[in-house]
Amino acid sequence: MEFSRAIGAFRLDRALLALLLLAALGTAGRAWLHDHPQHNPWAPLNLNHPEGWATQRKLASLRSDPAECRAVLERSGVEFASLDPAGEGACRRENRVVLAEAPLSPAQPETSCATAAALEYWLKHGVRPAAQDIFGSSIARIEHLGTYSCRRLYGRDTGRWSEHASGNAIDVSAFVLEDGQRISILSDWSGEGDEVAFLRRARNSACDAFATVLSPDYNEAHADHLHLDQQGRMWGVCS
Repeated sequence: MEFSRAIGAFRLDRALLALLLLAALGTAGRAWLHDHPQHNPWAPLNLNHPEGWATQRKLASLRSDPAECRAVLERSGVEFASLDPAGEGACRRENRVVLAEAPLSPAQPETSCATAAALEYWLKHGVRPAAQDIFGSSIARIEHLGTYSCRRLYGRDTGRWSEHASGNAIDVSAFVLEDGQRISILSDWSGEGDEVAFLRRARNSACDAFATVLSPDYNEAHADHLHLDQQGRMWGVCS
């Protein structure tokens, strides 16, 4: 009998110890997540935070939550202007914004808010660090081929509508450094050297921010630009 009671007491003590350990781990885990909000799925997204486990999911969630997207831009100190809805049918743009300070050329194109947030995140955590690491220079401007275009994919008469139709995409064609050096997708994608290394880092880091990234590696139609969009389908493409 006493042996049985001893076994029972041992099991109880072990259970209590396990509960105490779990409580301690939970407290430590909450403290760690508080200090590392980029990993915390419940912490509000801030585009200034480094990339974390929860960053991509938070960026993706902005596609269906325009109000939160605008809150993220404000929280992150991004200067932007909201525009009234425009267009009809598949080319209706309900959630238009313009980034005031992004180094884009032509300047201040309209995009969806989700694309604007992804673009700001990419510039801060992908493009600018890559330019500094490889060339020791900052980015003066990013040349693009446009954001909004009311058309179907590849300009076809039928088929799925392009993400450009809703201003949910941008086509980047070149990067210009502060010293005037121009790095072009068309001219510098292939070969070797710093330009190639930079463009690969730019493409790869874009995949951390955007749902779809298409480069010259994808097909000939993208030989002169990186197509970046925030489509709302479950699976995107990074190529």
